Amino acid sequence: MKIVIDSYAWIEHFLGSEKGRKVDEVLENADEIYTPDIVLAEIARKYLREGVQTRIVNSRLEEITEASTIICIDSKLALAASECYSKMAEYARKCQLSRPSLFDALVLATAKSLEAKVVTGDQHFKDMPETIWLEQ
Repeated sequence: MKIVIDSYAWIEHFLGSEKGRKVDEVLENADEIYTPDIVLAEIARKYLREGVQTRIVNSRLEEITEASTIICIDSKLALAASECYSKMAEYARKCQLSRPSLFDALVLATAKSLEAKVVTGDQHFKDMPETIWLEQ
């Protein structure tokens, strides 16, 4: 199975939480693992905002790049993300969620372009056929 790991899942992995152990299981059983490049930036921003030491942040980003293929945004993916954003925004309105981020749309577009599943617990992905849901 091909999987795309989003920020939520990588963070749970690093926390070593119950959800993180589920991420680890999915990683172990995956045939191909991908991470959109924007996820690296989102994770770095989160950790630095929380005061995590730069060397630890860098170590975690290196672990991600060693464990997965990093997918860069190109014009085709950017257009697909715009289409995904519209779909996700409609779902968010229907479910009374906050608006999705562009990061979310890029993750979904990456999964669709690779015919992969997104590993996440982010509410914006719940019930989507492309999702491997981490929540119980």
